[in-house]
Amino acid sequence: MNVVADFGANVQLDNGLFLQTIDTWSKFINNKDICLKNNASELYFEEVDIDEFLIKLKAAHIEYVHEPLEHSWGQRAVRFYDPDHHIIEVAEDIVRVVKRFCNSGLSEEEVAVRMDVPVDYVKESRA
Repeated sequence: MNVVADFGANVQLDNGLFLQTIDTWSKFINNKDICLKNNASELYFEEVDIDEFLIKLKAAHIEYVHEPLEHSWGQRAVRFYDPDHHIIEVAEDIVRVVKRFCNSGLSEEEVAVRMDVPVDYVKESRA
């Protein structure tokens, strides 16, 4: 596995695996008490059409960790429990987030500031 992007608290590997520090985890799930039995980790997926996914998810009547939200860097996401009570996160494809901001009229530099990522990451995501 090789690092694709390292944002400090979040690291993306080339096999699609993402790593995150535990101190940021409690903020993401809005819970200071992390139970290492179930709420200690999550399976993370990115979805190209997050709106369509959210419609399907709502019809499934699942238990949410939290309702759909937009993270500070602009990526929309939802967390919910699978039948075994493991946390699943499905988020908007991060490249689409970059393109959405660029298409809204922001410059590459403004997108980098908005998302708190290097300008090179924005440029590579647009390619």
